[in-house]
Amino acid sequence: MADETQEAGGIHFPFPFTPYAIQKDFMAALYQVLEAGKIGIFESPTGTGKSLSLICGALSWLRDFEQKKRQEEERLLGAGAPASHNGLAPALGLPSSCQGSPGTPGATGEPDWITQFVQKKEERDLVDRLKEEQVRRKKREERLQQIRHNAKLRFAAKRMRQEDEETERLLRLSSEMLATGTEPEQVASGEEELVLAEYESDEEKGVPSGVDMDEDDLDEEHVTKIYYCSRTHSQLAQFVHEVQKSPFGQDTRLVSLGSRQNLCVNGDVRKLGSVQLINDRCVEMQRSKHERKSITEEEEPTRRTRRQEPRATCPFYSYERLQLLRDEVLAGVKDVEQLVALGEEAQACPYYGGRFAIPAAQLVVLPYQMLLHAPTRQAAGIRLQGQVVVIDEAHNLIDTITNIHSVEVRGSQLCQAHSQLLQYTERYGKRLKAKNLMYIKQLLYLLEKFVAVLGGNIKQNPNTQSLSQAGTELKTINDFLFQSKIDNINLFKVRRYCEKSKISRKLLGFTERYGAVLVPSMEQPKLSGFQDFLQSLQPGAMAAPAAPVEVGEDRSPRPASPLMHVEGFLEALTTANQDGRVILSRQGSLSQSSLKFLLLNPAVHFAQVVKECRAVVIAGGTMQPVSDFREQLLAGAGVEAERVVEFSCAGPPTRCWTSRIRRGGCLRWSVQPACLPVAFMGLEDGFRAGHSGQSRMDETGRILCNLCNVVPGGVVCFFPSYEYQHQVCTHWEKSGLLARLTIRKKIFQEPRKANRVEQVLLEYSRCIKHCGQAQGTETGALLLSVVGGKMSEGINFSDDLGRCVVMVGMPYPNIMSPELQEKMAYLDQTLPRGPGQARPGKVLVENLCMKAVNQSIGRAIRHQKDFASIVLLDQRYASPAIQAKLPAWIRDRVEVKATFGPAFAALRKFHREKAGLC
Repeated sequence: MADETQEAGGIHFPFPFTPYAIQKDFMAALYQVLEAGKIGIFESPTGTGKSLSLICGALSWLRDFEQKKRQEEERLLGAGAPASHNGLAPALGLPSSCQGSPGTPGATGEPDWITQFVQKKEERDLVDRLKEEQVRRKKREERLQQIRHNAKLRFAAKRMRQEDEETERLLRLSSEMLATGTEPEQVASGEEELVLAEYESDEEKGVPSGVDMDEDDLDEEHVTKIYYCSRTHSQLAQFVHEVQKSPFGQDTRLVSLGSRQNLCVNGDVRKLGSVQLINDRCVEMQRSKHERKSITEEEEPTRRTRRQEPRATCPFYSYERLQLLRDEVLAGVKDVEQLVALGEEAQACPYYGGRFAIPAAQLVVLPYQMLLHAPTRQAAGIRLQGQVVVIDEAHNLIDTITNIHSVEVRGSQLCQAHSQLLQYTERYGKRLKAKNLMYIKQLLYLLEKFVAVLGGNIKQNPNTQSLSQAGTELKTINDFLFQSKIDNINLFKVRRYCEKSKISRKLLGFTERYGAVLVPSMEQPKLSGFQDFLQSLQPGAMAAPAAPVEVGEDRSPRPASPLMHVEGFLEALTTANQDGRVILSRQGSLSQSSLKFLLLNPAVHFAQVVKECRAVVIAGGTMQPVSDFREQLLAGAGVEAERVVEFSCAGPPTRCWTSRIRRGGCLRWSVQPACLPVAFMGLEDGFRAGHSGQSRMDETGRILCNLCNVVPGGVVCFFPSYEYQHQVCTHWEKSGLLARLTIRKKIFQEPRKANRVEQVLLEYSRCIKHCGQAQGTETGALLLSVVGGKMSEGINFSDDLGRCVVMVGMPYPNIMSPELQEKMAYLDQTLPRGPGQARPGKVLVENLCMKAVNQSIGRAIRHQKDFASIVLLDQRYASPAIQAKLPAWIRDRVEVKATFGPAFAALRKFHREKAGLC
């Protein structure tokens, strides 16, 4: 269908078809949020075209913003007079002195002639900068236009790659012919890269060092752009495909970002498997490249006299090829898979090619873990100042931030790190400078104290080392530091040393090369290597390194260095005392015990995002309850309440039938305007996980039997836990209810193992399809699932796969969990409580419950013409406080009536009519 331009709120929105009214409202509200620089919380149920609304609304604003900016630039360059138009002054880089009127007196009290001189100089500098920016923009547009119309340029990088390989081969042959003589070596061949370089702290050195010195040549000034984040790569790929189909698909400069694991095209690196190993190997190869460049002519003869193994550099990292790949990325909209294919064709690295394309991009698509973690964000070259961030699928945003910054380190990892670091020091101690030795001794001391605070001994085997105490202990950060006796150590300096010296990577290379003695894992009871190491610590004994690993030997991917996990824990300990807690978990043996940092205040890490960005949009299909976002995330990040805007797609109510059932329950049914009918049912006698009331189980079974008799296709029933689901099924089997259910529906159960989920879903789908064609007594299938399990999020039960969703009870979290109890106590202390309001900790528990419910019931009704019924089996859903936490498109259509019979008849009529229409 031809693209159409729609107008909403006086703004023109290009759209691939005639949009729904809720899509027009969505785009208009989104446009206003971006224009005013606010924080928007947008809720749009599945089937309402949320992705297209986000794309067309946000890119329409960016189109208008760029047009206004260019008009302002032309006016400034033409008239030479400063101005501020529609908030464009910061985007244009106008100095503060240029944004006021000429007659305004200087705030510093300087004479007028000085103020005027400074102002004129700033104006000249601004005009010069705008001219340079125009030239760069014109060159970039010409390059991209040429690439779009000349496919031959796509093979230029491949030709360069072949020429570089031939040149490198000839140089290598020449070097081998000229090589003469050798000198005694202080260390084994190839070990130079394992030895720590001389370390200077930032205070001593003054200027931080970097390895990517020539990347500035690829860098451009960052234009105003939109960062779009979602949870998984598949969701990002789906969004990119929507952009390709939208009216903006031809002209938008889009970059898809991902991890090295997803984007690496170097087969030798990619086969390492582990994410951390791939990252480390890539960084080491880049460092090798820059170290080669840094060798001066005077140093070269000396270097040639030493025989050593050449350190490999990545053949896909080349300035010329990365330039071409960057332009190719910007020339058309591509997802991650298409970017990898392009990198393989051009023989250039897609990871760095995409990274270098960020400054000139208009839309950057990336996983939101990459944006929410500051070090990862900085490493990727993402700058948020003055930009727009859209976080989609944000219903679990708070949990994501908490999990990203919560770290757990096991007792076995602490012992492994201590063992490896001690062996490393014994081998290279005489070559290390005093500063390196000092920090290594501090790390060894920290590891020893961490093991001691768990009740263990660093010199004993952690697998067989029993602890005198068992259980979980929760400490504030300061109390943990004092109890561990490490409060005299400057953790900020230690963390900085680990970051700058790359000691964990050196240690990983050491263990990779020599197979350094490791503490065996819990699954490997043999301890000969570790016992040999303990014997080597005795007086007079010498520790001999293991034989080097052969080059051609096949090895399974090793896990990341345990010291890397310890570094993450050390970084977490530098968090403010009130924002986190340390959990000491003692589980019998030292190897099973752990130290875990729990982040209590996710707002401390989200604050930088909302502070730097022009606007932030938090969107999802189900965002209720939004009080968590307002209070825990935004208010804690310093966002004023006036800056937060809420928008929910919900049409006016239409028809509602409700009636009473036994024990005071009710059935509620509503038909939503866009062919999205929903039905509700509840019981006054609540269902809770762990309750074994047979009457509740019997009544649940009878309700499901009645539903299966009138609902065609698939029925998905969610239980609060695996244990309760098993308990109910066992009782149904004994009472005969399970046999009655199987007459109408074949029963499937959600597996506990993730590798069997796809198989169960496939069999479930095949059964429903077969029953629909066979027209027998069996009308479909019944899938018994668990809230928070593998099928409660991310699975689409569209059409016949989910004609009815049943929620048995309310999935309240484990109130006895120490993490949850500490989180509740933290919120009770920090969040305000108004008169008559519940405690913030109690509200947190209810919100966690309702978020899980909303995600589960959102598995059905996946598009405009889809329909389903939703049954809530618990009287607590009738509470106004609980109903307020339901999505708006459900909450606004709930009424209650007296009897069950007419309501159930209406439900049966509804499904028969809908089945006849399909």
